[in-house]
Amino acid sequence: MILSFSYSEETLPKISCSNRAERGFSNWNERIERIENSDLKQDLIHFQEIPKVKSLLAAVFSNSPYLSDCLLRDMEFLCQLLKQGPEKSLTTIHHDLLQNVAISTDRQQVMGELRRAKKRASLAIGFADITGQWTDRRVVEELTGFASTAISTAISHLLLELHERGQIELKNPDLPEDDCGYVVMAMGKLGAWELNYSSDIDLIILYDPEKISYLHHRGVQEGMVRMTRDLVRCLDDRTKDGYVFRTDLRLRPDPSATPLALSFNAAMTYYETTGLNWERCAMIKANPIAGDEELGQRFINEIKPFVWRKHLDFAAINDIHAIKRQIYAHKGGSKIAIKGHNIKLGRGGIREIEFFAQTQQLIWGGRNQDLRSKSTVFALEQLHKAHLISLKVLQDMTEAYWFLRRVENRLQMVDDQQTQFLPDTDEELADISAFLGYDNADEFSEELSSHLHVVENYYAALFEEDHTQHDTTKNLVFTGQEATPVLLTELENIGFQDGARVFQIITKWKQGKYRAVRSERSRRLITEIVPVLLEAFGKSSAPDTALNKFDDFLSGLPTGVQLFSMLQTNPNLLDLLAEIMGAAPALADRLSNSPALLEAVLSDDFFNPLPELPDLQNQLEHLLEEARDFQDILDETRRWANDQKFRIGLQILRTTCSIERSSKDLSNIAETSITSLLPHVQSELQKRHGEIPKSNFAILAMGKLGSQEMTVTSDLDLISLYNLEEKDSHSNGDRPLDPTQYFARLTQRFTNSLNVMTPEGRLYEIDMRLRPSGGSGPLALSLEAFEKYQRNEAWTWEHMALTRARAIGYNQAFCDQINRVIQSILCTERDPQKLVDDIANMRQRIAREKPAQNDWDIKLVDGGLIDLEFLSQYLQLRYAHTDPSILHSNTKQAFKQLCKAGIISSADTSDLCDAFDLFHQLQNLFRLTTGEYLDEDKTSPEVLFRLAKACNEPGFPELKERYLKTKDHVSRIYRKTIAKRAAQT
Repeated sequence: MILSFSYSEETLPKISCSNRAERGFSNWNERIERIENSDLKQDLIHFQEIPKVKSLLAAVFSNSPYLSDCLLRDMEFLCQLLKQGPEKSLTTIHHDLLQNVAISTDRQQVMGELRRAKKRASLAIGFADITGQWTDRRVVEELTGFASTAISTAISHLLLELHERGQIELKNPDLPEDDCGYVVMAMGKLGAWELNYSSDIDLIILYDPEKISYLHHRGVQEGMVRMTRDLVRCLDDRTKDGYVFRTDLRLRPDPSATPLALSFNAAMTYYETTGLNWERCAMIKANPIAGDEELGQRFINEIKPFVWRKHLDFAAINDIHAIKRQIYAHKGGSKIAIKGHNIKLGRGGIREIEFFAQTQQLIWGGRNQDLRSKSTVFALEQLHKAHLISLKVLQDMTEAYWFLRRVENRLQMVDDQQTQFLPDTDEELADISAFLGYDNADEFSEELSSHLHVVENYYAALFEEDHTQHDTTKNLVFTGQEATPVLLTELENIGFQDGARVFQIITKWKQGKYRAVRSERSRRLITEIVPVLLEAFGKSSAPDTALNKFDDFLSGLPTGVQLFSMLQTNPNLLDLLAEIMGAAPALADRLSNSPALLEAVLSDDFFNPLPELPDLQNQLEHLLEEARDFQDILDETRRWANDQKFRIGLQILRTTCSIERSSKDLSNIAETSITSLLPHVQSELQKRHGEIPKSNFAILAMGKLGSQEMTVTSDLDLISLYNLEEKDSHSNGDRPLDPTQYFARLTQRFTNSLNVMTPEGRLYEIDMRLRPSGGSGPLALSLEAFEKYQRNEAWTWEHMALTRARAIGYNQAFCDQINRVIQSILCTERDPQKLVDDIANMRQRIAREKPAQNDWDIKLVDGGLIDLEFLSQYLQLRYAHTDPSILHSNTKQAFKQLCKAGIISSADTSDLCDAFDLFHQLQNLFRLTTGEYLDEDKTSPEVLFRLAKACNEPGFPELKERYLKTKDHVSRIYRKTIAKRAAQT
């Protein structure tokens, strides 16, 4: 006979009480004497003689009356456990319940077998735990696994019982739970597969009346409620064999007013209309554990919008922390102690670790699906991967979590009591210390205290705000009818010029004049953040302007609680908000239309460059997987794209990335939006009109998208192209369309998907006028017709525009085909004089019809962006027929290719590339700060200085000097390359 346990005696608990151990062995010997099975008796006698087994039994008898009772009452199973080990023994328990007990319709037999199985599982898992064979994670998973099997067994039994009575008709009596329309949702630690040793189980019972064939006259609702009562009895009733699990159904919606089992629709209606933040927190761990798994998964999927908000929900922090304060008030543990401390609900306890993880999951999980783990430790790991907590926080909280869970399990293993309180006497504290393997209580207390304080500190950093005011803001008191001299002086010291105006604005907020500050909660929050808000605005380049802009921003908000909660929780955002309001009106306007954009700033990598295009596409497609309908797709795409555009705008404002990189990133955002939306638009069209077999469709990106030179305010110039393998084919849907109608309708729907206003705003303004025949031409062209037009009818300006074109779409082969056609057209040899004359005349016409507003009108001014672009386009069209390598859709890269081919000098190339970088940097900054161009007289000195610093100049005069010289260089090159050659004719 072989002992299957492989453990060291050193890992066993200490002997806490030798008298209890002696009594245990005395009871052991008595039980052995009464055993009639000689083989079993001999095996047990032999085991007792093995030193390791004797040490194990002594540890159990000394520390756990409950485990002692389990093994003494079931010596046959103990022998099996010692022979087979915990894993095989548990496998046998699971198999017997699911294969034998679950198919029984004898209630008493089922209840008895479940209770015997519970004690056997407790003994097997307890042995694996105290011998150190299993990790703490494995222990809680095995405890949960048994609970799952026990509940599933009870459900199968109850369903078969009703089926045999003729009250329901099961779809598959051999597998009663399959598609049965009744599901048990596990909540709390059971749902997270982290059950403790003597835990209650929290359940929510749902049913779908449409899936249940209920035949009894009482009706399906009463029938499911009765079945739920029977389920609770099967698990919870105490009989001579004990109980299985204490069962709690109070986490269901409004438990005082709702039946024990809820219909699926009733539950969804509740959560969609009146669900509370604590219920969102609870639903993180919700998991179908028995019954109709498909129904349970449907519930999880449909409740996602309730749990996982698309916008960051910092208001939830206050609600969740309020729950914790209530726990302190009612359950004790508001201070860390050892004797009598509640290791679950007290300071530094398990609940603080859970709330630490769950709160951040609620805040960020709507945007990052990886954070939606049901397990506390897995959630912490994902928070670290998302750069929301540091590696040290992860390690410290994980170590503390498993330490406290081990303490919790040992406390409950003593007498099978659901307790989390440490003993309050020295003797009992020494006992539990010994059970945990410590030589004395002081050693245990020191390690426990260390973990509790670590958890408390991390929890406090997240939840418990510092309400002390800075010395610089302690005199900012806004009361009375007018500002006091002291207040005006303080405001002036901070940086405001019009203190009376500041007083009027703040008073207006406190009086609830705007919708955003009408609720008591919003006014309390804004009052708390006003001092630090004013201090932050005072540091901005234009404090009064910043506050006025914020006031305008606030006046348009429908509600303020979320924003104020976010600013209160993340005060560092106030400096950024002040910077936006004071220096970047364009970003401020965008923020006014969508305040949730500010949430993106909290991401740890916000000021890092964006991922490359394939990663962006994967990111957006991953988000769109959860969309419930086409409107969700439109909103999610806008939310994602606007977040990214706002991110790039701030990076430009703070010059944390090169202008070349920001233009590429903005273009990648647009391209990702197009390639992600296009298949969904096509799917919507196919619902009515089908598809045209063997056809292809793509978007030809023109202008700044084509050249990857986009700014934060760029619109999209697009052309739609398609091809057909079978020319006379029609779409194959219920309402067939010919190709011209089909692809025109697809184009129209696609452009609408980009520019239509939704609650999340507009994605892009769309311009289709660069297509052949402009606004009067067909919305979509076949590639064949497009090529024919470009070769035979196109104007010179259309070929100029074509130098910046590139095809994008989800069919790369068709995109490559389009790009080859475009290259062939651009490589056609042209009449040199006609080409230069056409381009020169076009530039002159632009100067006449749309003159520059001033020297800072970068696009239109002489020597500005248009001259740069015309130079690049002229030289490519002029020489591509001899050297196709000079072609490049990006203006700066084209200049480099032209230099490489010897067409322009290296000196001119350097001047042109420097001009390109400076002009694009200024154009982006202007569009964020001043508009299309700069008016020196109307722009504050602070903004002028910021522009200079962004361009690496010490001051605005130096920037102006550099800018004027740069455009003179461009003008000189333009004149010698284009203007003078055209003038010769």
